[in-house]
Amino acid sequence: MSHRAGPRLTKVYLVRHGTPEGAETGRFIGHLDVALSAAGEAEADAVAARLRRVPFAAVYASDLARTRRTAEILAAVHGLVPGLEPGLREFAMGRWEGLTATEIRALDPAGFDAWMADVGRFQFPGGESLPEVAARAWAAFDTLATRHAGQTIALVAHGGSLRAILCRALGLALDRLLALGQGYAGVSLLVGRGDTWALRLLNERVAAERAAEAPGG
Repeated sequence: MSHRAGPRLTKVYLVRHGTPEGAETGRFIGHLDVALSAAGEAEADAVAARLRRVPFAAVYASDLARTRRTAEILAAVHGLVPGLEPGLREFAMGRWEGLTATEIRALDPAGFDAWMADVGRFQFPGGESLPEVAARAWAAFDTLATRHAGQTIALVAHGGSLRAILCRALGLALDRLLALGQGYAGVSLLVGRGDTWALRLLNERVAAERAAEAPGG
């Protein structure tokens, strides 16, 4: 009796960009187009070395500079050029972008308290809500995973968009978002068939742990 093998697993590596310039200030970055710092370049090199033997069919990134550069370093090892996917962008934080938490609390104490009380549904002033980010990030993930069904790909994105993808893939409520670590240059892995995904790796850090990271990058 012959046994027919089932469909091949699709493997999606989720990679957060390396440390951006100015990360030590703790400012909310969001859609601000900030370059990688020298440390971020080194972290991207370390991720590329860690994943050099993974048979990537494609590498994709959000269209912001910090993710594009991280993806370029990762893809070059495999002779690939990253595709750009704006749906993978970080939260648009509107009027809070470029500010620290202390500055936001001083300028908009009611808004800051509302954010702390309901992260899962808060609408950033002039920006996006988490459900809006999750909808566009998941649409991008689903499109790319379907395009490369049975293959292995990498998506280089941001702390917020990657956490939103992980929540949706694992069936977690969006208010659990901050429970899923996504440090700079952290690597996670989702493996699945169709609409069923399993987490095989979460936030593996191949570079030195960084003590201070911007809250929204």
